[in-house]
Amino acid sequence: MAPIKVLHGDPSPEELAAVLAVVSARAAANAARTPDRAPASQWADRARNLHAPAHPGPTTWRTSSWAQS
Repeated sequence: MAPIKVLHGDPSPEELAAVLAVVSARAAANAARTPDRAPASQWADRARNLHAPAHPGPTTWRTSSWAQS
């Protein structure tokens, strides 16, 4: 974490501790909300398959009765 500088005023150690506790808690909450890293590529990203609409081909009706493996 970057160092924190007090530009104006003379805060007590308790006030500085309170500010640091709030900043640390917000940083921890933000880190927990965001993923650590993105997928390596779009091929590895499974989320892209969630919104893909189904587009059956013109001969799909012929193969619809074939055994599923």
